[in-house]
Amino acid sequence: MATARGRRKDGRKKEPGTYLPEGGASPAGPGPLREWPAMVVFGCLIAALLTAALDGFRIAAILIAGTFLVAAILRLFVSDVGVLAIRSRFTDVGVLLFFGAAVLLLGLSIPEPLVDLPWVPKRTGSTGLGL
Repeated sequence: MATARGRRKDGRKKEPGTYLPEGGASPAGPGPLREWPAMVVFGCLIAALLTAALDGFRIAAILIAGTFLVAAILRLFVSDVGVLAIRSRFTDVGVLLFFGAAVLLLGLSIPEPLVDLPWVPKRTGSTGLGL
């Protein structure tokens, strides 16, 4: 027995062949509210980059590593993290923790400069604001 196009044998309509893209509909509704985990991470990153520009790279490296830690914690404990969910939860958390540890170790292991150039500002370890 032939069926009509788009109908099952029992007469009900078929489900569509594709699903909504992930993040296409959110219980929080449209707008920036559903991406609040990403906004938290981006806010931490902006604070770290401003610290790097104004204070030095060592404290900024710690803040960037902390940003990775915040992203890992959000990915681990929040069920709908929007764009922070790339792979499985286990993989995302592992990769974020690995990169956070790498940034922390690299930032703390860079030695002081060997050559003192008078025209290069000395911002590492000082506030640069005369404080």
